[in-house]
Amino acid sequence: MNKGHKFKKLGRNRSQRRALLKSLTNDLILHERITTTEAKAKAVKPFAERMITHAKKGTVASRRHVNGFLSDKATKKLFDEVAGKYQDRQGGYTRIIKAPIRRSDVSKMAIIELV
Repeated sequence: MNKGHKFKKLGRNRSQRRALLKSLTNDLILHERITTTEAKAKAVKPFAERMITHAKKGTVASRRHVNGFLSDKATKKLFDEVAGKYQDRQGGYTRIIKAPIRRSDVSKMAIIELV
């Protein structure tokens, strides 16, 4: 029987996948909009939304949790600027927009941005 899988493996082992997701989440927070493949955009969305939810709480524990996942610069921007914009929002902080395919390897591309 085929069971549902919780996340995509993206052709990487655990440590490489975790580093990729950290890096993409970090870039998304810093630049507020990144272009990547569709699969990576869908994989990074829950991580980014979870980080914003932690930042909305604003506690010391949540800041330490986020700082363990993101860089210092991204953590500062997340708590100072981004979290304030979403205080009254219950979720859905990111948007995925499909982009034209990448010509070199015909990969489906997507733009993920903060709403």
